[in-house]
Amino acid sequence: MTERVREASGVSTPAAPTPGKWGVAFRTGENLAITLCLGAMVLIPLAEMALRSTTIVLPGSGAVQSHLTLFLCMLGGMIAAREGRLLALSTVTAFLRDRAKAAAALFSGSFAAAITGVLFLAAYRFMMQTRDAGDILAYGVPRWLAQAILPLGFGLIAFRLILHAAKGWKGRVAALVMACVILALVVWLPVDAEQLVFPSLVLLLVATILGAPIFVTLGGAALILLWGEAFPIEIMPIRHYEQVTNPSLPAIPMFTLAGYLLAEGGAPKRLVRVFQALTGHLRGGPAIVTVLVCAFFTSFTGASGVTILALGGLLMPVLAAARYSEKNALGLLTGSGSIGLLFPPCLPLILYAIIAEIDIGRMFLAGIIPGILMVLAAGTWGVLRSPKSGVRKQPFRWAEAGNAVRDAKWELLLPVVALTALFSGFATAVEASAITALYAFVVEALVYRDLSVRRDLPKVMAECGLLVGAILLILGVALGFTGYLIMAQVPDLLITWVTDTIESPLLFLLALNAFLLLAGCIMDIFSAIIVIVPLMVPIGLAFGIDPVHLGIIFLANLELGYLTPPVGMNLFLSSYRFNKPMPFLWRSIIPILLVLLAGVLLITYVPFMSTFLPGLFQ
Repeated sequence: MTERVREASGVSTPAAPTPGKWGVAFRTGENLAITLCLGAMVLIPLAEMALRSTTIVLPGSGAVQSHLTLFLCMLGGMIAAREGRLLALSTVTAFLRDRAKAAAALFSGSFAAAITGVLFLAAYRFMMQTRDAGDILAYGVPRWLAQAILPLGFGLIAFRLILHAAKGWKGRVAALVMACVILALVVWLPVDAEQLVFPSLVLLLVATILGAPIFVTLGGAALILLWGEAFPIEIMPIRHYEQVTNPSLPAIPMFTLAGYLLAEGGAPKRLVRVFQALTGHLRGGPAIVTVLVCAFFTSFTGASGVTILALGGLLMPVLAAARYSEKNALGLLTGSGSIGLLFPPCLPLILYAIIAEIDIGRMFLAGIIPGILMVLAAGTWGVLRSPKSGVRKQPFRWAEAGNAVRDAKWELLLPVVALTALFSGFATAVEASAITALYAFVVEALVYRDLSVRRDLPKVMAECGLLVGAILLILGVALGFTGYLIMAQVPDLLITWVTDTIESPLLFLLALNAFLLLAGCIMDIFSAIIVIVPLMVPIGLAFGIDPVHLGIIFLANLELGYLTPPVGMNLFLSSYRFNKPMPFLWRSIIPILLVLLAGVLLITYVPFMSTFLPGLFQ
């Protein structure tokens, strides 16, 4: 599964040169470092919990844990750049021929390297300011020494962007020269910076369309706007540092690790067998199986693309055997790929809670009923599309159902373990995520022995760290962009404009749905949360909308954005996984998309579904 994710989750760039002896050693070191970093993040909260009943404490453990997240962010970004898998908004290069594709990669890579070079400079200045201040992190270690990973990371990412900008060394030298020329024009062109903001943003847009990574788009926009207003560029790494060292953020990589351990073990086959045994005798049973298994996995991985790539090969034959048409089967699989985003402990729920400054437990509770509604909507559509004749129904067998549940019992208990640890008061959100990751490891590596501790575990942890690091890299620079918007008083201006233009809260919610659906098409869910939530929450409060309800509306719409033609991310991943042309995917997805849209409107206009459980347990 990791090979398919590797090819489909990044941008299409020329291959980096084959590494020599030292290059292989450096790659191995990077993979080992990110594995150890993720492992330490799991062990520290567990150690704190074990020592809680004693008089022994771990001094500085909070600071160490949050800075491990910083290291995970930058190491993941460095490895993603090494593998050519930095997440991008545009897939236009997939439609270009060889020469045009090479030219697009050269320009977008050069421009991205130039922007990343500026981020390196800003991070270096920030690190030196911290060094001059003399701050201590923990155990006598200077804070600036930990912050050194920022310029180191951005510098290495810029270098690797140059390597991926062309296939040969001549092309790479040309990319380096082009990046230097871009920086030189910015520094020495005898024109006021304010006059260069618009053309610079246009060039950034072109680079984004041609495949520049998302972090370059958001970070570049922030740098250009800060430069035009004569604000110090150090604001970018300062915001990045503040965001990535948030004490609640370690929950994201650890819950994600639990999902990856499940996906890489034998859990997909065992869970498919369970749901088949329990629902296979019903009309549309295979559709119910598809929706339930996809929801289960997406709730832990937080990445619907991983769900499609990991489970597509298992579930497509199940639907085909039940005589579903290819169109309906593709529509159901593609639509179900993001169906679990509202269930705890999904990453977007955690991230929204952090950005909107809401208790993570409340967001987890708020997503349960709306999540069930979306599962029922997708499952009902799948049942209604099931063939009415010519299908041999699988009889319900108690023995098979019992055996299937017995075989998968430890994996079925995973959500119970996670939610019990969190809501019992026994553990914080970060500690609950560590317990969940440890439990998933024990189940897959020691109980079922589907994963080899020596052979498979380092690969799974490195792959998880790469994905999470690439996402956290986006989050850090996105907060810099949000910081500029706040300094420019954009939220205040937006509140005034919206409240003067729209009087009815119902009309505001309708307009919000349309806007978020569009945002979900053109932005990944994580950068959308960082950029849009700080603007949206104050407007929602002005209309008397509970921020928890607003968050569920937000995530439900972005869940649909993954599916919305022509550029929803799940459409591209499904097209890749099943080798189908995009127009065929568009036609396949529209029926279930309309059904899910009806579910989103219900979630929007019936706030009780989102606020009942948080209010009950408050």
